[in-house]
Amino acid sequence: MSVARASHTASTLANGLVLVAGGTYNGYSALNSAELYNSSTGTWTAIGNLSVARYYHIASTLANGSVLVVGGSNNGDYRNSTELYNPSAGTWSTTGGMNVARYQHTASTLANGSVLVTGGLGSSGILNSAELY
Repeated sequence: MSVARASHTASTLANGLVLVAGGTYNGYSALNSAELYNSSTGTWTAIGNLSVARYYHIASTLANGSVLVVGGSNNGDYRNSTELYNPSAGTWSTTGGMNVARYQHTASTLANGSVLVTGGLGSSGILNSAELY
């Protein structure tokens, strides 16, 4: 990778590239950078930044090829924001936020194409809530 990072996400795109987004470089300050890995050439390419820096977030590849990034944290500031990466355009766009800010949560893509975001940690502690995107 071009940038050292931990607690980031890595998502395989339909074209075979791998999108690496966010993370932390020191354990508590988040990154907003993203890059693509090309396994055919072994190269990394920096792409546009996330709208907000985040780590301990999730990323789900959607049926249309976009990647949904949800939640996360930045130095104790929990995120309820979501954004989409469009691989065809190479752009990020913000989308509707979650009802509850959360990090260290999980997500599953359902058969109908929706993404179920579950649990995690929030300002009230460990969460038992879930949301659909």
